[in-house]
Amino acid sequence: MTYFKTLLTAMSFLVALNGATHAAEEWGLPDEKVTRFEAKVVDILCELTGDCPKACGAGKRQLGLLNDANKLILPTKNSVIFAGAAAELIDFCNEKVIADGLLTTNRGHTIFALQFVRKAPDGPWRGANRFLPKWAAANGVDPKSDTVEEWYLHDPAIKAELAANGKLGLGLAADKEYEARQ
Repeated sequence: MTYFKTLLTAMSFLVALNGATHAAEEWGLPDEKVTRFEAKVVDILCELTGDCPKACGAGKRQLGLLNDANKLILPTKNSVIFAGAAAELIDFCNEKVIADGLLTTNRGHTIFALQFVRKAPDGPWRGANRFLPKWAAANGVDPKSDTVEEWYLHDPAIKAELAANGKLGLGLAADKEYEARQ
């Protein structure tokens, strides 16, 4: 019985250690640095302008990470193509988290690619992969369908924006003029 208890204790320790050492995966980005830090999840527009709706804008605004040095870190990416980090952070609005990901600098601009997050100080780690299931549920799409993998081609908000302002964001006339020159 002592052997079984020792084995069980060792296995529990390994499982706990594995969770504690969760670290971001390098992506080969310019000057990337695997980074982990504690910060408060904030509504970026609220921080910059004082326009602060309840619940960080209910997921309709970009969220940032405000560290203890009062530095605002902009998480611009998660693990899903063309998706930001708001879907990963909204559940932690105005709470402290531990963020794990990649800081990268390109042409003088530093960005943070969020890969894992947990409630500080010791909540369970979550992968930054919640965008697609949330998008599928909001749009009535099977989360395992090809539509979800190419969500950006099927998103009603993106389609409406393109219809109103064109692919260049300068209006439909500017798109036609551009296409005529190609």
